[in-house]
Amino acid sequence: MLAAIERIGNRLPDPAVLFIALLFIVWLLSWLLSYISFETIDPRSGQTLVVNNLLSGSSLTQFLSVMVTNFAHFHPVGVVLVAMLGIGVAEHSGFINSALRALLGVTAKCLLTPMVILVGIVSHSAVDAGYVLVIPLGGIIFYAAGRHPLAGIAAAFAGVSGGFSANFVPSSLDPLLQGLSQAGAQIIDSSVVLNPLNNYFFTTASSLLIVGLGWFITDRIVEPRLSGTKLDGDLEDLPQMEPLEPHEKKGLNAALIAMVIGLVLLVVTAWPSDSPWRDSNGGLTTGAAPMMGSIVSLIFLLFLLPGIIYGYVSGKFTSSKDFIEGMTRAMNSMAYYLVIMFFIAQFVYAFGQSNLGVLLALKGAEALKAMAMPAAGTVVGIVLLTAVVNIFVGSASGKWGLLAPIFVPMLMQLGISPDLTQAAYRVGDSSTNIITPLMPYFPLVVVYCQRYVRNTGIGTVTAMMLPFSMSFLAAWTVFLLAYYMLGIPLGIQSSYTYP
Repeated sequence: MLAAIERIGNRLPDPAVLFIALLFIVWLLSWLLSYISFETIDPRSGQTLVVNNLLSGSSLTQFLSVMVTNFAHFHPVGVVLVAMLGIGVAEHSGFINSALRALLGVTAKCLLTPMVILVGIVSHSAVDAGYVLVIPLGGIIFYAAGRHPLAGIAAAFAGVSGGFSANFVPSSLDPLLQGLSQAGAQIIDSSVVLNPLNNYFFTTASSLLIVGLGWFITDRIVEPRLSGTKLDGDLEDLPQMEPLEPHEKKGLNAALIAMVIGLVLLVVTAWPSDSPWRDSNGGLTTGAAPMMGSIVSLIFLLFLLPGIIYGYVSGKFTSSKDFIEGMTRAMNSMAYYLVIMFFIAQFVYAFGQSNLGVLLALKGAEALKAMAMPAAGTVVGIVLLTAVVNIFVGSASGKWGLLAPIFVPMLMQLGISPDLTQAAYRVGDSSTNIITPLMPYFPLVVVYCQRYVRNTGIGTVTAMMLPFSMSFLAAWTVFLLAYYMLGIPLGIQSSYTYP
C-alpha cells in the first residue's frame, strides 16, 4: 500500500507546479461558491460567512499588488534562510561533521532513534528550530551511523511535527492555545479562567507515547522499507564513522568552548527579572518575549561563531572567503526551496482570502454537533475533524482561533470542559502535520531527502510518514480517552467536566 502511495504521489506534478494548480482551483471554487449563501456565522466577526470571489477585478488587482509582499513576508522563508546561513558555515568548516562523529562515539546505536525523536519533541520550545536544525541532522546522524539517512529524517520529522503537541518542556504554544480556549469559553461563561499549562501533564505523558511509538515505527516499518532505496545524492561532506584527527579534536574543543560560553552568556543575561530578553510581564517563553522572537537569530550565531572558530583552529579556514563560501553553498542548496515557497506563499494568501478553509471547518463543526454523540464519541469526533482540517489549514494558532469559539462553548453545553476540548484539538492537530504537502515546511523535508536520494518527491515523503501519522492518530486518541476514563489530571488547574 505504501509503495502504491509513493508511486502515485511521485507522479504528481513538481511541488511548485502542484501549488500553482491548487491556486487556480482555489480561484475557481471561490468564484463558484461566491454565488451560494451559507447560513453559517463566522465566529471571528459574528457575521454571516461569505466566500470571496478571487476572480473579481478588485481581488485580482489586489492579489498582484501583494504578490511580492506575500513572498517576502512569508514566515518560513526567513526562518529557514537565516538559520541555514549559520548552519552552512558550521557544516562547511567541518564543525557539525566532527561534533556528530564525537557524539556517535559515545551513543549506543540502538538508542539513536529515540534520541532523535526526543530532541525533535524538545525543539518545540524553540519555535521553528526543529524544522531547520533537527530534521536535517536526523539524516546526517543516521548516515554517519551506517543507517539509512531518510529514516533519520523521518524519525526527526515525526518528533518535530507529528509530536507537535507532545512536550514535557513548556513552549509558547501553551499560553497561545490557552488564551484562545479561554476566549471561547467566556462566550457563555465570563468567569472561566484557564491555566496556560492546563494540558501539561497530558502533553508530558504523550511525549513518552510518541517516542516509544515513533521508535518502533522507524526501526520496524520505515527503515526496513527504505533498505532497497539507493543513495545517489551529494554525500561528499557528510560524516563517516572515523576517529577524529588531532587537528579536528583541537578545533572541536575550541568550538564547543565558544558555544558553551555563548550559552552561559545567554543564561546570565536572561536570568534577571528585568532582563531585556523578557516581555513586559517578565516572561521568557511567551510569544511577546524577545527571547522567543530571537530563536532563529540565536541559532544563526550559535552555529556561525563556533563554525568559524572550528574552521580557523582546525586549519580548514585560512581567510574570510572560506566562511562566506559556506554561506553561499548553503544558499545554493536552498534555491529549489525558494521557488516552491514563492508559489506556496501565493496559495496560502489566496486560500485565506477566499474563506474556503473557514467554510470547511465551520461546516464540519455543524455536522459534528448534529450527530449528538456521547462525550467520548464527541471527543473522538473533534480529534478526527481537526485532523482533516489540518490537511488544508496549516497554522495551529489559526485553526484554533477559528475552531475554539465553536468547539469550546459547544462542548461546555454538553458538560465537557475547555481543557479536554483543547487536548482533543492538540491530538488531531499534531497527527496529520507530517502527511500534508500544504504544510509550509513539508517541501523543505523533500529538499532534505533529495540530498541523499535525488528523485525523492511528495509521494516518497508521504509514504514514509503515513505509518507515523496513522499510528499517532489512533494510539494518541485511545491514550486521550484512557486518560479521560481514568480521570488523570490533564494539567495544572484542569478539569474534564463543566461546570
